Amino acid sequence: MIRPVLQDDAFIADVEQSRGDRSGKLRMWWVGQSGFLMQWSGRHLLFDPYLSDSLTIKYAHTQKPHVRMTERVVAPERLSFVEIVTSSHNHTDHLDAATIVPLLAAARHDVSILVPAANRAFAAQRLNLDPSQLSTLDAGQTIERRGFDITAVPAAHNKLETDDEGHFLCLGYVVRAGPWTVYHSGDTEVYPGLAEALAPHAVDVAILPINGKVGNMNGLEAARLAKDIGAKLVIPCHFEMFEFNTASPDEFVIECEQIGQAFSVMRAGEGMTLPAEAEA
Repeated sequence: MIRPVLQDDAFIADVEQSRGDRSGKLRMWWVGQSGFLMQWSGRHLLFDPYLSDSLTIKYAHTQKPHVRMTERVVAPERLSFVEIVTSSHNHTDHLDAATIVPLLAAARHDVSILVPAANRAFAAQRLNLDPSQLSTLDAGQTIERRGFDITAVPAAHNKLETDDEGHFLCLGYVVRAGPWTVYHSGDTEVYPGLAEALAPHAVDVAILPINGKVGNMNGLEAARLAKDIGAKLVIPCHFEMFEFNTASPDEFVIECEQIGQAFSVMRAGEGMTLPAEAEA
């Protein structure tokens, strides 16, 4: 099994050592699958965390066992400083009660849980919360939470789908933090109009899946989408979590190099620091 670069105490120590930094630097850590911790100016946003074995347990005796490839980076209750948690859609590796409930129980302050408007009732039931405790967005809407401006973009997880009221079931999030703009796509294929919708946001960092199955783009498509939207950096995700649903990042790396797209392939538990605007 793959061991994270930083895990448990070492991971928390790395996050803590820059929590007081107000220089404008952006720090990000990959916590596995599509989960990323984003730190800016002492504030913390956690994208789509999956920090449990709930799916491995659920599917252990089925025809599709979710065999883990990478050890858990950190117990969710140790992320008590997180202020915002996103869920891009209802699949458990993006909306995991075994991750979010312990995090909420340990939180030092109120935590904003952000879900698609179409999924509010479902998410509230899964997390055992009153629906009013969830923040919601639909495509094209923007909200401000704890110094982050967050805009929703439709995601096509197999296809673009809406509920009976026209709200999208799957979203990606464009997050602005000071001078930085980060796009977390959630699970999506590249669909007509996606690049055009993202280009005006001037994305600095694009976080994109590369597994190429179960309704996600592959490495080639991720590299080309990042180039098409003018992303200054692209980070691949959604690999090395489950044996049945992974891919090598090699194809992604080769394509990025060929088309001149800046990229960073992170390892689970690894952090990266992007300089303050004046240094960029």
